[in-house]
This record gives sequence, C-alpha cells and structure tokens, in this order.
Amino acid sequence: MEMVNVTIDGHKVMVPNNYTVLEAAQKAGINIPTLCYLKDINKIGACRVCLVEIKGGRALQASCVYPVSEGLEVYTNTPAVREARKAVVELLISNHPQDCLKCSRNQKCELQDLAKKLGINDIRFQGAISTFKTDKSSKSLERNPDKCVLCRRCVAVCNNVQGVSVLNAMNRGFDTIVAPAFDHPLDSVNCTLCGQCINVCPVEAIKEKDHIEIVWDALGDPEKHVVVQTAPAVRAVLGEEFGLPIGTSVTGKMVAALRRLGFTKIFDTDFTADLTIMEEGHELLARIKNSGKLPLITSCSPGWIKYCEHHFPELLENLSTCKSPQQMFGTLAKTYYAEIEGIDPAKIFSVSVMPCTAKKFEADRPEMNDSGYQDVDAVLTVRELARMIKQAGIDFNNLPDEKFDLPMGMATGAGLIFGATGGVMEAALRTVYEVVTGETLSKLDFEEVRGLEGIKEAKVDLNGTEVKVAVAHGLANAKKIMEKVKDGTADYHFIEIMACPGGCIGGGGTPIVDALERTKIDGDYRKLRIKAIYSEDAQLPLRKSHENPAVKKLYEEYLGQPLGEKSHHLLHTHYTKRSKYPEVNGN
Repeated sequence: MEMVNVTIDGHKVMVPNNYTVLEAAQKAGINIPTLCYLKDINKIGACRVCLVEIKGGRALQASCVYPVSEGLEVYTNTPAVREARKAVVELLISNHPQDCLKCSRNQKCELQDLAKKLGINDIRFQGAISTFKTDKSSKSLERNPDKCVLCRRCVAVCNNVQGVSVLNAMNRGFDTIVAPAFDHPLDSVNCTLCGQCINVCPVEAIKEKDHIEIVWDALGDPEKHVVVQTAPAVRAVLGEEFGLPIGTSVTGKMVAALRRLGFTKIFDTDFTADLTIMEEGHELLARIKNSGKLPLITSCSPGWIKYCEHHFPELLENLSTCKSPQQMFGTLAKTYYAEIEGIDPAKIFSVSVMPCTAKKFEADRPEMNDSGYQDVDAVLTVRELARMIKQAGIDFNNLPDEKFDLPMGMATGAGLIFGATGGVMEAALRTVYEVVTGETLSKLDFEEVRGLEGIKEAKVDLNGTEVKVAVAHGLANAKKIMEKVKDGTADYHFIEIMACPGGCIGGGGTPIVDALERTKIDGDYRKLRIKAIYSEDAQLPLRKSHENPAVKKLYEEYLGQPLGEKSHHLLHTHYTKRSKYPEVNGN
C-alpha cells in the first residue's frame, strides 16, 4: 500500500493513500466529531458534522469522505469549522423533540453528546417541527421518525450488512423520512426484527418494544410465580451498561441482580441450549441416516427464521424443527418445572432476558403455546434489564457472585458458546462426534468454526462418514449460503446461521457501542465479547451438552428420549411461508 504524508493541525502523519481525512486524523490522535459516519458501515458525508478546512480549498469538506493525498494540509479547529459544525447541530436540534429526560437514550445519545462537546447552550434557529406518526405495529420494534436525524446509518446496516433493504430515505427536503417503502408499517414488510438498526442509530429514532412495565407488574403480583431465564450472551455484555470494559463476564452479579429484583427462580437458557443440541444433533443424525432433507439448518435465531420465511420459503423444510432455547425453556417452565414443583402452570409467569429484539416476536408467535399457555410471557433485552436494575437502585458492580437455581440453571460450556457465531455448530459437533464414534474428543475446541469471518466451512470425520458444515452470521452472508442451497451447489450436511453479525453477542438488544467508541477499539468490539464467552466455557467443568446431568435427568424422568413423542410435541415447531412484499389494496 502506497503511503502519503499529510499534515493535520500542524501534526505530520503518514497514512495509506486510501485513507480519508477522518481516518488520518484519528491516526494522529485528533477526534473529529461525526454523526452519520460509522466505521465500516456508513461513509456518505451526509450530516456535515465532520467538516474540516483544506488548505487552498474553496469550501469546507466532509472529512469522512475526503481522500488524503501527498502533502495535504488540513485544519480541524478553525473558527469557520467550529461555527459550521455548531450551526449544523443546532439545526438538527431545532427539529428534534426536546424530551431528553424521558428518552431511553438520555446520556447515551450521540446528538446530545455532540451538543455538549461543541458548546451549544442555545438554539438560534426556530422553524417548523416534524410531526410524523410513530410506528408501533411491530412486536419487537418501535420507529419514531420525529427523532430521526437522517444519518442513514440504519439504511446502511439494513442494506449493506443484513441485505434485507427494508429501510430507505423517502421524499425530499423537510419532508424526508427514513422508513419502509411507501411508509408501510414494520409489521407488514419483510423486516426480520433483528434490531441492527437500533444498534447503529445515534438517537432514539428506533428502539425495542418495551416490556419493563409488564415484568414489574408480574413481579408485584403475589399470585404470580415469576421465573426468568438468561441467554448465553447476556453475561458477556450486561456489564457494559454499568461502565465495565467490553468483554467483562458478569454471570454471578447478573444472577444476584435478578434475585434482588424479585424473581422467584433464576434459570439459565444455557440449560435448554444443551437440550437443543440433544434434539438438533439427533435430528441431524436421523436425516443423514434416513436420507432426510439436507442440509439441516439451525433454528435458534428468530431473525434468521423470519428472514428465511420471507426470502426462502421453499427451503423451510431444511430448517431444524427444534424450537430455540428460549422457547424450549418457556415450554418446560410451564410443564416439567410446574410438575416437579407442584405449581399451577397458570400462575407461572415466564420471562427471558435476551440479546435479541426478534425474540419478542418469537415469543408472540401463535404456535409457541405447546405448554397449553403462552410459553414465554415477556422478553427483556439486555438494555431493558439494565434499566430495571438501575430503577431498583441496585449497586450492580458491588454485588456478590451468586449461582443459578436448579434444575434448569445447570448448563455446560457447550450451551454457553451459543452466544457466539459458530457456537451452536461447535456445541453440536462436540456431542455428535461422541454419540456417533463412541470416543471421547481429545480436543473440544473446533477452531475452524470460530471467528468473525462471514462464512466459515469445515469437515468432520465421524467414523468414516465425512460431515461438511458451514457457519454464517449476518443475513447478507446467510443469503449467499441459501442461494447455494437453492441452486443445488451446496454440499453441506449442517449449517449454522445467526441473523446478527458476530452472533448473539452482536444482537439488536445488546448495549449500544457508539461511533466514537467503535473507532477507538483496537479491532472489533464483538471479538472482546466473544472472548468472554469462550473464556468462561474453557473454565467450566462440563463442556459437552450430553454430559449435563440435569438434561439427562429430564430425559429419564420426563421426555423419554431425543426426538421421542413427548419431546417432539413440546420442543419442536413449524414455520410459516411469508411474502417478501406487503399487500397493496388486498393483493
């Protein structure tokens, strides 16, 4: 790569010739404010917050798109630059709802932060105020166009990272709005509800459907027996909401906090992740043995499931019929757990804490009631749980470590690694290998399916039978694999797909990492979260799902066997073919 010499505010720096001025400034240790820019996702120069002065230039330039060149001289802090940036942000604020105190992004809002950094104490501009309708149609997301700053980050992540292209800018000038085509409500289009738009939004133009008050009401009802399950990724990300470094595992403190919130039992979704491996692993073996529909594709990610229902309905038979761990837990909480505890299942209120916004939609699917009741009553994102902990005045960082309740709190490392891309595949291989060969794995870590490469492939020898597997994360990568399955060029036996980049640790319900923090982190913040997952897995005494004593007991005393009649009724499901396009005039 050819290098060039650039001078920024009098500081000389040598950078690759494909850098922008913004990237060169960052290398020089100079932070230029941005709003629409998002590292590796959105570089469009739309907001004009990152304006700089170029020596010899006739106008200020957007540094996020202005290329460097040999001998370029840049000024980032001149009076003209400061005044231009302030004017841009003041204009944005002049058309922004002044409701910071009741906004979930208060003190975590990039617009608010910009105003503070630029020294904006007054708004000089007054004009018309947007009055768009808030879209509350979805089970998972709410979209408030009045708060939108038109940065188009959500458009970029939906189009370029997820490949779904639900959102785009419509109209012109003051009437511009980011929305689905023809401003259709989210529940009528092919939105997968993955929530990646939330994670990149600098304000609160889009957020998760809030279940906090539903859960508080249940906790305050003496007639309800309220249980909670926590997904594998939650322990690796929750600490960020309390100022802990990215990648800090807080399992014990999380359990302690949930107990103090008033939940009767605190269980671990890792338990039913282990159970999922037992069912899904045997389903894979059955399909291979009986010439069933291959490749078998995992069904743990509800965003991925909804994507497949919209975009590849002809391949729904390839999906595993296993419910996700969340839904398996919900069913068992109101059947198995209710039976062994002697509790009326009608009084059990089942809550899940998930890194995923699509889980709210999944819990509300009409087929998720095999217990005779709605299996999961409420779903909290990690951000919602953090807000509840703060509302309760709990000093999270100083809590003692506590343990999950039994029996549905016992889990293995295989269940834990579901939180990272490749984790479901690795967990399945740990069990399938030993079930088929009867031999103990000498090395449990399947490095081939780990990491943040978009699509990973591997081959595993099962006593002479070669099993070919693939892992994809992010829906644009999922599409590439599914096109190969559709045209018959995929020779895989088993495929893991997660809707969110990085898997669940990058889910739409995880703590938001703002643009500046993303830029400062050495590498990808998701790598730090994944490291926390695998580090905890490596320290656990049990690391294979089929070795979980509580799962063994569940089969012995209640389910019978994997893929048996009872497990099929309680733990398996079906899917729905959906259109890619909304209905227009009933057609």
